[in-house]
Amino acid sequence: MNKAELITKMADDAGVTKSQANDALDSFVEAVTKTLKGGGKVTLVGFGTFSVSKRAARNGRNPQTGAVIKIKAKKVAKFKAGKELSAKI
Repeated sequence: MNKAELITKMADDAGVTKSQANDALDSFVEAVTKTLKGGGKVTLVGFGTFSVSKRAARNGRNPQTGAVIKIKAKKVAKFKAGKELSAKI
């Protein structure tokens, strides 16, 4: 399912226009992004939790040459499915 299909489904289920559903989805994504950027986490009971995980710097290898390269530390977004979502899948 892509964004357009999700917007159509949301609009049909909620009885709103696609434009309103798009605004709601964009607002949700923006709110989650802003919270994660601030170091927080977003928990939707029954669905799951969005959080930030830190990856330490490490050494890797260039697969073409085999040379050792340094990979910088970074933060990555993480999602952990909730109990109810996991049970339904």
